[in-house]
Amino acid sequence: MRIVIFGINYAPELTGIGKYTGEMAAWLAKQGHDMTAVTGLPYYPEWEIHDGYKKKWWVKEKVENVNIYRCPLYVPKNVTSIKRIIHEFSFLLGMLPVWLKFLFGKKHDLVICVSPPFHLSLMPLLYAKIRGVKFITHIQDLQVDAAKDLGMIKNERALDIMFKLEKKIFELSSAVSTISPGMKNKITAKGIDAGKVVLFPNWVDENVVYPMRKSQSLRNEFGIDQDAKVILYSGNLGEKQGLDVIVDVAKSFRMQKNVVFVIVGSGGGKEKLITLVNESGLTNIKFFPLQPYEKMSALLATADLHLVLQKQSASDLVMPSKLTAILAAGGCPIVTATPGTTLYDVISKHKIGILIEPESSRALRESIETALNSDLTEISKNARRYAEQYLSKETLLSFIEASLNDIIGNEPVAVPAYLELEYGRVQRSEVMPMSTTYTKAS
Repeated sequence: MRIVIFGINYAPELTGIGKYTGEMAAWLAKQGHDMTAVTGLPYYPEWEIHDGYKKKWWVKEKVENVNIYRCPLYVPKNVTSIKRIIHEFSFLLGMLPVWLKFLFGKKHDLVICVSPPFHLSLMPLLYAKIRGVKFITHIQDLQVDAAKDLGMIKNERALDIMFKLEKKIFELSSAVSTISPGMKNKITAKGIDAGKVVLFPNWVDENVVYPMRKSQSLRNEFGIDQDAKVILYSGNLGEKQGLDVIVDVAKSFRMQKNVVFVIVGSGGGKEKLITLVNESGLTNIKFFPLQPYEKMSALLATADLHLVLQKQSASDLVMPSKLTAILAAGGCPIVTATPGTTLYDVISKHKIGILIEPESSRALRESIETALNSDLTEISKNARRYAEQYLSKETLLSFIEASLNDIIGNEPVAVPAYLELEYGRVQRSEVMPMSTTYTKAS
């Protein structure tokens, strides 16, 4: 297949959407597909253009056999709702010259557009319509729902326009893919036929991220005693996570010198979090920058407990990507989730973590106290087993490749039966226009 992926985030970004988009494109290129990515200059999660790309405009490069077109974009230092909107529209403007080049160039077989931002799909969708090729909207995060539920956008008229535009994009797509059953349900609840919505779950390379002994961890590098009890949060420090609760809980442990909270990552909420810690006079919270991917196992081995936190209003809008690595490392996650959400159901069914209610300092404190005095061996074994069976990078990307073949009408490709049962696939019965509904494979 000749595939072009549009997305504002891409490798070498270490976390979130960019990591998964970059890995998918590189893996597909390794299988012999002609891969192109149109993306922004790397900036996430630090919200600062990465070294090597500063003061640059359009950059063309080839990395892991993927042709990458990087486009300029505005990156605010202090992220607000208005600045984020300007940031996203600046990327649309920046990619216009590349879009025009593609419009009059050699045709692709398939266009994939990664959301958020949700409105990024407009130009790639127009390209697909004009050139008569299949178009997939891939949803990593239901951005408009999140903006509404988190109170980031309160204007009802503006929200109504965005929801209608989002639905029209879904209807015009050949297929809509997303990362969890909960998000799939939210998409179909918008009036989109379930037959055209397919699951492309996020994955982890279980050969790169694996259980490691505490003595091999980053404790020495971080200056943390080997006998200390470490509670780790690693990932994006953003609005959806509700990380203020860590500061509240850390106050309860300030007299227990052997308990340390470690926060690793970057994001729009980092400065606010550091200010809260300083104002509280806490010395049991340590901040460190994101670590290279090759250090992931050592980083995760640093922790006795892992925090996977979300605000209640963000339930089922996103399946936390950090959870895949925690499970592969055989870690014990404390997860905020409400009954009925994908996250809650997976953790409960497979016994791979400790569930607590979101945004509750009391619940988090009590769960940490209980876990630090419990044998977590079973959870650790279950976590690693689940990662190997359901989150394997090679297995899931092979499944995604098979689904892409189905969508553009290539010969069907066999995939493991348990994946068919767990995730389902879209299947083409004949050559159809983009707005046609696909039926789920039996």
